[in-house]
Amino acid sequence: MNLLSLMQARRGLSSALCAFVLACLGLPQSAHAHDPGLSTASIQLQRERIKIVLALSLDDVERLTRIDEDRDGSVSRAEFTRGQARLDALAAKEFSLALDHRRVMPTRVQSRFTDQNGVEIELGVVGRAVSTLSVTSRLVSRLGPGLHQLVTLSRENGLPIAERLLDAHHNFVTIDIRPPADAQAPTPKTTGFADFLVLGVEHILTGYDHLLFIFALLVVTSRLSNAIQIITCFTIAHSLTLAVATFSVVQIPSRVAEPLIAASIVYVGIENLVRGDDPKGRWLLTFAFGLIHGFGFASVLRELGVGANGAGIAMPLLSFNLGVELGQVIVAALALPVIWKLRTHRGFVARWVPACSMAVALLGGYWFVQRVWF
Repeated sequence: MNLLSLMQARRGLSSALCAFVLACLGLPQSAHAHDPGLSTASIQLQRERIKIVLALSLDDVERLTRIDEDRDGSVSRAEFTRGQARLDALAAKEFSLALDHRRVMPTRVQSRFTDQNGVEIELGVVGRAVSTLSVTSRLVSRLGPGLHQLVTLSRENGLPIAERLLDAHHNFVTIDIRPPADAQAPTPKTTGFADFLVLGVEHILTGYDHLLFIFALLVVTSRLSNAIQIITCFTIAHSLTLAVATFSVVQIPSRVAEPLIAASIVYVGIENLVRGDDPKGRWLLTFAFGLIHGFGFASVLRELGVGANGAGIAMPLLSFNLGVELGQVIVAALALPVIWKLRTHRGFVARWVPACSMAVALLGGYWFVQRVWF
Protein backbone atom coordinates (compact mmCIF):
# COMPACT_ATOMS: atom_id res chain seq x y z
CA MET A 1 0.00 0.00 0.00
CA ASN A 2 1.46 3.36 -1.00
CA LEU A 3 1.62 6.38 1.31
CA LEU A 4 -1.42 8.10 -0.24
CA SER A 5 -3.59 4.98 0.18
CA LEU A 6 -2.45 4.58 3.78
CA MET A 7 -3.38 8.18 4.60
CA GLN A 8 -6.81 7.74 2.97
CA ALA A 9 -7.44 4.55 4.95
CA ARG A 10 -6.52 6.29 8.20
CA ARG A 11 -8.85 9.18 7.44
CA GLY A 12 -11.63 6.74 6.60
CA LEU A 13 -11.24 4.88 9.89
CA SER A 14 -11.17 8.12 11.86
CA SER A 15 -14.28 9.36 10.07
CA ALA A 16 -16.14 6.14 10.84
CA LEU A 17 -15.47 6.41 14.56
CA CYS A 18 -16.22 10.13 14.73
CA ALA A 19 -19.45 9.62 12.80
CA PHE A 20 -20.65 7.25 15.52
CA VAL A 21 -20.04 9.79 18.29
CA LEU A 22 -21.41 12.71 16.29
CA ALA A 23 -24.51 10.72 15.40
CA CYS A 24 -25.17 10.20 19.09
CA LEU A 25 -24.55 13.87 19.87
CA GLY A 26 -26.80 14.91 17.01
CA LEU A 27 -29.86 13.06 18.25
CA PRO A 28 -32.96 15.24 18.41
CA GLN A 29 -34.13 16.34 21.84
CA SER A 30 -37.30 14.30 21.60
CA ALA A 31 -35.45 11.03 20.97
CA HIS A 32 -35.81 8.41 23.68
CA ALA A 33 -33.41 5.53 24.02
CA HIS A 34 -36.23 3.11 24.85
CA ASP A 35 -38.86 4.18 22.38
CA PRO A 36 -38.82 1.43 19.74
CA GLY A 37 -42.53 2.06 19.00
CA LEU A 38 -44.21 -0.70 20.99
CA SER A 39 -47.93 -0.86 21.63
CA THR A 40 -50.24 -3.64 22.77
CA ALA A 41 -53.72 -4.86 21.99
CA SER A 42 -55.18 -7.21 24.62
CA ILE A 43 -58.30 -9.04 23.44
CA GLN A 44 -60.33 -11.03 25.96
CA LEU A 45 -63.16 -13.34 24.93
CA GLN A 46 -65.92 -13.00 27.50
CA ARG A 47 -69.27 -14.77 27.66
CA GLU A 48 -71.34 -12.36 25.61
CA ARG A 49 -68.82 -9.74 24.57
CA ILE A 50 -65.24 -9.18 23.54
CA LYS A 51 -63.11 -6.71 25.49
CA ILE A 52 -60.23 -4.97 23.71
CA VAL A 53 -57.67 -2.78 25.47
CA LEU A 54 -55.21 -0.84 23.32
CA ALA A 55 -52.17 0.55 25.15
CA LEU A 56 -50.22 3.35 23.49
CA SER A 57 -47.54 5.77 24.55
CA LEU A 58 -48.30 9.48 24.36
CA ASP A 59 -45.71 9.76 21.58
CA ASP A 60 -47.66 7.20 19.56
CA VAL A 61 -50.93 9.02 20.23
CA GLU A 62 -49.35 12.22 18.93
CA ARG A 63 -48.39 10.40 15.74
CA LEU A 64 -52.01 9.36 15.26
CA THR A 65 -53.76 12.64 16.11
CA ARG A 66 -52.58 15.99 17.45
CA ILE A 67 -53.43 16.30 21.15
CA ASP A 68 -50.53 18.42 22.40
CA GLU A 69 -52.21 21.67 21.35
CA ASP A 70 -49.55 24.07 22.62
CA ARG A 71 -46.75 21.76 21.42
CA ASP A 72 -44.81 22.05 24.67
CA GLY A 73 -43.79 18.38 24.63
CA SER A 74 -46.35 17.25 27.23
CA VAL A 75 -50.07 16.51 27.18
CA SER A 76 -52.18 17.95 29.98
CA ARG A 77 -55.40 16.30 31.10
CA ALA A 78 -57.34 19.24 29.67
CA GLU A 79 -55.69 18.74 26.27
CA PHE A 80 -56.36 15.01 26.44
CA THR A 81 -60.02 15.60 27.31
CA ARG A 82 -60.46 17.91 24.32
CA GLY A 83 -58.90 15.36 21.96
CA GLN A 84 -60.46 12.29 23.57
CA ALA A 85 -63.48 12.01 21.24
CA ARG A 86 -61.24 12.29 18.19
CA LEU A 87 -58.92 9.58 19.52
CA ASP A 88 -61.84 7.28 20.36
CA ALA A 89 -63.30 7.64 16.87
CA LEU A 90 -59.92 6.95 15.30
CA ALA A 91 -59.41 3.78 17.36
CA ALA A 92 -62.89 2.47 16.50
CA LYS A 93 -62.22 3.04 12.81
CA GLU A 94 -58.63 1.85 12.50
CA PHE A 95 -58.66 -1.18 14.83
CA SER A 96 -61.22 -3.70 13.69
CA LEU A 97 -62.35 -7.25 14.48
CA ALA A 98 -64.03 -9.78 12.22
CA LEU A 99 -65.81 -12.84 13.62
CA ASP A 100 -65.80 -15.66 11.07
CA HIS A 101 -64.68 -13.04 8.53
CA ARG A 102 -67.62 -10.69 9.26
CA ARG A 103 -66.59 -7.35 10.68
CA VAL A 104 -68.19 -6.27 13.96
CA MET A 105 -68.34 -2.68 15.16
CA PRO A 106 -67.53 -1.66 18.74
CA THR A 107 -70.49 -0.74 20.93
CA ARG A 108 -68.31 1.11 23.44
CA VAL A 109 -65.08 3.08 23.12
CA GLN A 110 -63.40 4.81 26.06
CA SER A 111 -59.85 6.18 26.30
CA ARG A 112 -58.02 7.17 29.50
CA PHE A 113 -54.66 8.17 30.91
CA THR A 114 -52.65 5.47 32.67
CA ASP A 115 -50.34 5.68 35.67
CA GLN A 116 -47.38 5.13 33.31
CA ASN A 117 -48.22 8.38 31.50
CA GLY A 118 -49.57 6.48 28.53
CA VAL A 119 -53.03 6.00 27.08
CA GLU A 120 -55.38 3.02 27.15
CA ILE A 121 -58.34 2.73 24.79
CA GLU A 122 -61.01 0.18 25.73
CA LEU A 123 -63.36 -1.12 23.05
CA GLY A 124 -66.33 -3.40 23.65
CA VAL A 125 -67.75 -5.71 20.97
CA VAL A 126 -70.78 -7.96 21.18
CA GLY A 127 -69.44 -11.49 21.00
CA ARG A 128 -70.80 -14.85 19.90
CA ALA A 129 -69.60 -18.40 19.38
CA VAL A 130 -67.32 -18.36 16.34
CA SER A 131 -64.45 -20.35 14.89
CA THR A 132 -62.06 -17.60 13.85
CA LEU A 133 -61.26 -14.08 14.93
CA SER A 134 -59.51 -11.69 12.55
CA VAL A 135 -57.68 -8.55 13.66
CA THR A 136 -56.81 -5.64 11.40
CA SER A 137 -54.77 -2.85 12.99
CA ARG A 138 -54.42 0.11 10.68
CA LEU A 139 -53.20 1.97 13.76
CA VAL A 140 -49.80 0.29 13.54
CA SER A 141 -49.70 1.08 9.82
CA ARG A 142 -50.33 4.75 10.56
CA LEU A 143 -47.56 4.77 13.16
CA GLY A 144 -45.05 3.92 10.44
CA PRO A 145 -42.37 1.30 9.68
CA GLY A 146 -40.30 -0.04 12.55
CA LEU A 147 -43.16 0.17 15.05
CA HIS A 148 -44.86 -2.94 16.41
CA GLN A 149 -48.09 -3.92 18.11
CA LEU A 150 -48.37 -7.08 20.18
CA VAL A 151 -51.83 -8.64 19.96
CA THR A 152 -52.65 -11.02 22.82
CA LEU A 153 -55.82 -13.12 22.76
CA SER A 154 -57.12 -14.82 25.90
CA ARG A 155 -60.26 -16.38 27.32
CA GLU A 156 -62.31 -14.88 30.13
CA ASN A 157 -60.45 -16.94 32.75
CA GLY A 158 -57.13 -15.51 31.53
CA LEU A 159 -56.10 -18.66 29.64
CA PRO A 160 -53.96 -17.48 26.69
CA ILE A 161 -54.96 -18.45 23.18
CA ALA A 162 -52.37 -16.74 20.99
CA GLU A 163 -49.94 -13.87 20.64
CA ARG A 164 -49.10 -12.16 17.37
CA LEU A 165 -46.73 -9.29 16.58
CA LEU A 166 -48.03 -6.88 13.94
CA ASP A 167 -46.22 -4.13 12.07
CA ALA A 168 -46.86 -1.66 9.30
CA HIS A 169 -46.37 -4.28 6.59
CA HIS A 170 -48.23 -7.11 8.38
CA ASN A 171 -51.19 -5.53 10.14
CA PHE A 172 -53.68 -8.39 9.73
CA VAL A 173 -53.99 -11.77 11.39
CA THR A 174 -56.65 -14.48 11.64
CA ILE A 175 -56.64 -16.71 14.72
CA ASP A 176 -58.47 -20.01 15.21
CA ILE A 177 -60.31 -19.66 18.52
CA ARG A 178 -62.19 -22.96 18.61
CA PRO A 179 -61.75 -24.61 22.02
CA PRO A 180 -59.86 -27.90 22.13
CA ALA A 181 -61.92 -31.06 21.60
CA ASP A 182 -61.23 -32.26 25.15
CA ALA A 183 -59.78 -30.88 28.34
CA GLN A 184 -56.49 -32.64 27.77
CA ALA A 185 -55.91 -31.03 24.40
CA PRO A 186 -52.91 -28.70 24.42
CA THR A 187 -53.42 -24.96 24.44
CA PRO A 188 -52.60 -23.47 21.02
CA LYS A 189 -48.99 -22.42 21.00
CA THR A 190 -48.03 -18.80 20.63
CA THR A 191 -45.75 -17.96 17.78
CA GLY A 192 -43.34 -15.20 17.10
CA PHE A 193 -39.87 -16.47 18.13
CA ALA A 194 -38.33 -14.82 15.08
CA ASP A 195 -40.36 -11.64 15.70
CA PHE A 196 -39.03 -11.24 19.25
CA LEU A 197 -35.53 -12.12 18.02
CA VAL A 198 -35.68 -9.32 15.45
CA LEU A 199 -37.17 -6.98 18.05
CA GLY A 200 -34.18 -7.67 20.35
CA VAL A 201 -31.73 -6.88 17.55
CA GLU A 202 -33.63 -3.70 16.68
CA HIS A 203 -33.69 -2.62 20.31
CA ILE A 204 -29.94 -2.85 20.83
CA LEU A 205 -29.20 -1.23 17.46
CA THR A 206 -31.54 1.69 18.24
CA GLY A 207 -30.73 1.75 21.97
CA TYR A 208 -28.21 4.56 21.70
CA ASP A 209 -27.58 4.65 25.43
CA HIS A 210 -26.61 0.95 25.52
CA LEU A 211 -24.41 1.39 22.44
CA LEU A 212 -22.70 4.43 23.92
CA PHE A 213 -22.05 2.57 27.19
CA ILE A 214 -20.42 -0.32 25.30
CA PHE A 215 -18.44 2.10 23.13
CA ALA A 216 -17.11 3.92 26.22
CA LEU A 217 -15.90 0.62 27.64
CA LEU A 218 -14.28 -0.61 24.43
CA VAL A 219 -12.59 2.62 23.30
CA VAL A 220 -9.99 2.27 26.09
CA THR A 221 -9.55 -1.48 25.55
CA SER A 222 -6.43 -2.63 23.72
CA ARG A 223 -6.59 -6.42 24.13
CA LEU A 224 -9.06 -8.98 22.78
CA SER A 225 -9.18 -10.81 26.12
CA ASN A 226 -10.32 -7.65 27.91
CA ALA A 227 -12.96 -6.97 25.25
CA ILE A 228 -14.34 -10.51 25.56
CA GLN A 229 -14.36 -10.19 29.36
CA ILE A 230 -16.29 -6.90 29.20
CA ILE A 231 -18.87 -8.12 26.69
CA THR A 232 -19.36 -11.40 28.58
CA CYS A 233 -19.90 -9.65 31.93
CA PHE A 234 -22.34 -7.18 30.38
CA THR A 235 -24.24 -10.06 28.75
CA ILE A 236 -24.49 -12.16 31.92
CA ALA A 237 -25.51 -9.19 34.06
CA HIS A 238 -28.28 -7.79 31.89
CA SER A 239 -29.56 -11.31 31.11
CA LEU A 240 -30.01 -11.92 34.86
CA THR A 241 -31.98 -8.76 35.55
CA LEU A 242 -33.94 -9.08 32.30
CA ALA A 243 -35.10 -12.51 33.49
CA VAL A 244 -35.92 -11.60 37.10
CA ALA A 245 -37.76 -8.44 36.01
CA THR A 246 -39.79 -10.23 33.33
CA PHE A 247 -40.78 -12.94 35.81
CA SER A 248 -41.68 -10.16 38.31
CA VAL A 249 -39.17 -11.39 40.91
CA VAL A 250 -37.56 -7.95 41.14
CA GLN A 251 -38.72 -4.89 39.26
CA ILE A 252 -37.46 -1.32 39.00
CA PRO A 253 -39.75 1.28 37.42
CA SER A 254 -38.57 2.82 34.15
CA ARG A 255 -38.51 6.26 35.76
CA VAL A 256 -35.75 4.92 38.06
CA ALA A 257 -33.92 2.57 35.66
CA GLU A 258 -33.61 5.04 32.79
CA PRO A 259 -31.79 7.80 34.77
CA LEU A 260 -29.52 5.14 36.29
CA ILE A 261 -28.58 3.92 32.81
CA ALA A 262 -27.71 7.50 31.85
CA ALA A 263 -25.69 7.86 35.07
CA SER A 264 -23.71 4.71 34.20
CA ILE A 265 -22.70 6.32 30.90
CA VAL A 266 -21.55 9.48 32.69
CA TYR A 267 -19.54 7.42 35.18
CA VAL A 268 -17.74 5.37 32.54
CA GLY A 269 -16.91 8.46 30.48
CA ILE A 270 -15.44 10.25 33.52
CA GLU A 271 -13.57 7.14 34.64
CA ASN A 272 -11.93 6.92 31.22
CA LEU A 273 -10.65 10.47 31.72
CA VAL A 274 -9.46 9.87 35.29
CA ARG A 275 -7.96 6.40 35.06
CA GLY A 276 -6.55 6.73 31.56
CA ASP A 277 -6.09 4.05 28.95
CA ASP A 278 -6.94 0.36 29.52
CA PRO A 279 -7.97 0.60 33.22
CA LYS A 280 -7.93 -2.62 35.26
CA GLY A 281 -10.93 -4.27 36.87
CA ARG A 282 -13.39 -3.09 34.26
CA TRP A 283 -15.24 -6.42 34.34
CA LEU A 284 -16.66 -5.70 37.81
CA LEU A 285 -17.85 -2.24 36.80
CA THR A 286 -19.37 -3.66 33.61
CA PHE A 287 -21.21 -6.37 35.53
CA ALA A 288 -22.62 -3.90 38.07
CA PHE A 289 -23.91 -1.48 35.43
CA GLY A 290 -25.05 -4.35 33.23
CA LEU A 291 -27.54 -5.29 35.94
CA ILE A 292 -29.09 -1.82 35.62
CA HIS A 293 -29.21 -1.99 31.82
CA GLY A 294 -31.06 -5.30 32.10
CA PHE A 295 -33.96 -3.55 33.84
CA GLY A 296 -34.05 -1.18 30.88
CA PHE A 297 -34.33 -4.12 28.48
CA ALA A 298 -37.10 -5.59 30.63
CA SER A 299 -39.18 -2.45 30.20
CA VAL A 300 -39.55 -3.32 26.51
CA LEU A 301 -41.13 -6.69 27.29
CA ARG A 302 -43.36 -5.10 29.95
CA GLU A 303 -44.58 -2.55 27.40
CA LEU A 304 -45.43 -5.46 25.12
CA GLY A 305 -47.48 -7.05 27.90
CA VAL A 306 -45.24 -10.12 28.16
CA GLY A 307 -45.83 -11.86 31.47
CA ALA A 308 -48.87 -9.77 32.35
CA ASN A 309 -50.87 -12.89 33.16
CA GLY A 310 -47.95 -15.03 34.27
CA ALA A 311 -48.01 -17.01 31.02
CA GLY A 312 -46.21 -16.93 27.72
CA ILE A 313 -43.00 -15.53 29.20
CA ALA A 314 -40.25 -18.04 28.36
CA MET A 315 -40.31 -17.80 24.57
CA PRO A 316 -40.42 -13.98 24.30
CA LEU A 317 -37.76 -13.67 27.02
CA LEU A 318 -35.40 -16.15 25.37
CA SER A 319 -35.80 -14.90 21.80
CA PHE A 320 -35.67 -11.20 22.75
CA ASN A 321 -32.52 -11.74 24.82
CA LEU A 322 -30.89 -13.72 22.00
CA GLY A 323 -31.71 -10.84 19.68
CA VAL A 324 -30.09 -8.36 22.05
CA GLU A 325 -26.94 -10.50 22.24
CA LEU A 326 -26.85 -10.95 18.47
CA GLY A 327 -27.10 -7.19 17.95
CA GLN A 328 -24.42 -6.62 20.58
CA VAL A 329 -22.04 -9.06 18.87
CA ILE A 330 -22.66 -7.37 15.50
CA VAL A 331 -21.84 -3.95 16.94
CA ALA A 332 -18.70 -5.20 18.70
CA ALA A 333 -17.51 -7.07 15.59
CA LEU A 334 -17.84 -3.90 13.52
CA ALA A 335 -16.50 -1.42 16.07
CA LEU A 336 -13.52 -3.25 17.59
CA PRO A 337 -11.41 -3.61 14.42
CA VAL A 338 -11.88 0.12 13.75
CA ILE A 339 -11.00 1.06 17.32
CA TRP A 340 -7.92 -1.18 17.43
CA LYS A 341 -6.71 0.08 14.07
CA LEU A 342 -7.00 3.67 15.28
CA ARG A 343 -5.28 2.82 18.57
CA THR A 344 -2.10 1.99 16.67
CA HIS A 345 -1.65 5.75 16.26
CA ARG A 346 -0.40 7.65 19.32
CA GLY A 347 -2.37 10.74 18.43
CA PHE A 348 -5.63 8.83 18.66
CA VAL A 349 -4.89 7.45 22.14
CA ALA A 350 -3.55 10.76 23.42
CA ARG A 351 -6.22 13.08 21.98
CA TRP A 352 -9.22 11.31 20.48
CA VAL A 353 -9.84 8.78 23.27
CA PRO A 354 -10.15 11.54 25.93
CA ALA A 355 -12.27 13.61 23.52
CA CYS A 356 -14.60 10.66 22.89
CA SER A 357 -14.82 9.96 26.63
CA MET A 358 -15.72 13.58 27.31
CA ALA A 359 -18.42 13.42 24.61
CA VAL A 360 -19.78 10.23 26.18
CA ALA A 361 -19.97 11.84 29.64
CA LEU A 362 -21.70 14.95 28.27
CA LEU A 363 -24.29 12.99 26.32
CA GLY A 364 -24.93 10.73 29.32
CA GLY A 365 -25.42 13.84 31.46
CA TYR A 366 -27.87 15.25 28.92
CA TRP A 367 -29.91 12.03 29.00
CA PHE A 368 -29.81 12.00 32.82
CA VAL A 369 -31.22 15.53 33.06
CA GLN A 370 -33.84 14.77 30.39
CA ARG A 371 -35.04 11.60 32.12
CA VAL A 372 -35.18 13.07 35.63
CA TRP A 373 -36.73 16.47 34.98
CA PHE A 374 -38.45 16.24 31.59
